[in-house]
Amino acid sequence: MLDIRLIRQEPDAVRAALTRRGEAQGAAVDRVLELDEQWRALTTQLEELRAEQNRASRGRKGAPSPEEREQLAALAAQGRALSEQDEAVRRRRDEQLASLPNLPAPDAPDEDLVLREVGEAGATGRDHLELAGARIDIERAARVSGSRFAYLKGELVLLELALVRYATEKVIAEGFEPVIPPVLVRERALYGTGFLPDTEQQIYTLPEDGLYLVGTSEVPLASLHADEILAADELPLRYAGFSSCFRREAGAAGKDTRGIFRVHQFDKVEMFCFVAPEESGAEHERLLALEESILQDLEIPYRVVAIAVDELGASAVKKYDCEAWLPGQGRYRELTSCSNTTDYQARRLDIRYRPVEGRPAPVHTLNGTAVAVGRTIIALLENGQQPDGSVALPAPVVRCGAPEVLAPAGAAGARSTGA
Repeated sequence: MLDIRLIRQEPDAVRAALTRRGEAQGAAVDRVLELDEQWRALTTQLEELRAEQNRASRGRKGAPSPEEREQLAALAAQGRALSEQDEAVRRRRDEQLASLPNLPAPDAPDEDLVLREVGEAGATGRDHLELAGARIDIERAARVSGSRFAYLKGELVLLELALVRYATEKVIAEGFEPVIPPVLVRERALYGTGFLPDTEQQIYTLPEDGLYLVGTSEVPLASLHADEILAADELPLRYAGFSSCFRREAGAAGKDTRGIFRVHQFDKVEMFCFVAPEESGAEHERLLALEESILQDLEIPYRVVAIAVDELGASAVKKYDCEAWLPGQGRYRELTSCSNTTDYQARRLDIRYRPVEGRPAPVHTLNGTAVAVGRTIIALLENGQQPDGSVALPAPVVRCGAPEVLAPAGAAGARSTGA
């Protein structure tokens, strides 16, 4: 959530920044200011009325006369009406304020900007379903759960577990504490991270229980310190959450919906950081460097893209994507991302820190993907494919329990079951 004091003090700057996300966002600032002015006027009237009530009570000696009773009753009724108006306007203002996204960073580009390409991209070949064969079973999963689900079997299960172990050990060595968080959360956790109100169409809900399935462990990790005041010397706090994730996103028909590229359930190791405000810019670059290091360890060709302001999520001021080259599609596709959300989530979740001098202030939060398991499996299969249909896997996952080579789909005695 944006700081209402900033909007009051610098309305033109806030309006100009949000207009970069779209004209409607800039115009919404005016509605916030209008409601804020109404609320402040009502608050002033209410304070003046209460002062008048106090004066009337203090200046009276003995029992009130009928006229005084009538006056006091009228003041009380007026106070109740004003209080109700005050609360209603404040609620509308806060709802409008909560709908505003974060201010994009000045150096966030207006269009997607490719910063660099790493590794040898350009190869084409079989896609992951052809290479996996029966080890990815889409047809049976569809009978059990519907479209966009899969059974992973055999060596691919070993590969998934090896990827999770490798990524977790990698980030632990970089100072992250591993966490297995809950994947069912209350509404406040999604509101606090900016996914509500914004991405309702992607979220699975359990209305009878008042719970939601998370689309990323960013959601429960962000709430880990909700309503807390952290000591300055505790920062930075870095966590790595492993969880299953659930999204209802549709995706484009075709290569997006073939196989396990865009599914409703997937596993991920997610990094999440709480830092002092002056450190968040450097922390963002640190997260990106760590994501790149993982891709380089896994020998996956990739490019880094600075994401356009109109494609940022509500909470992010700046975002980088690492896109892997997928020979089966003959193009780069998003594999990991990392975002700096500054104090936006911390304000919504009331997470502050106590600096050495001064009053408690909101921390800054950041998130980044260490490994999105399903898409990383796709990248490893397609980039590691050999002429005979086998797949050579990189040393880091082999050390963590994956086989050195996946046998060709035919040799595994299976056919591709992908649609």
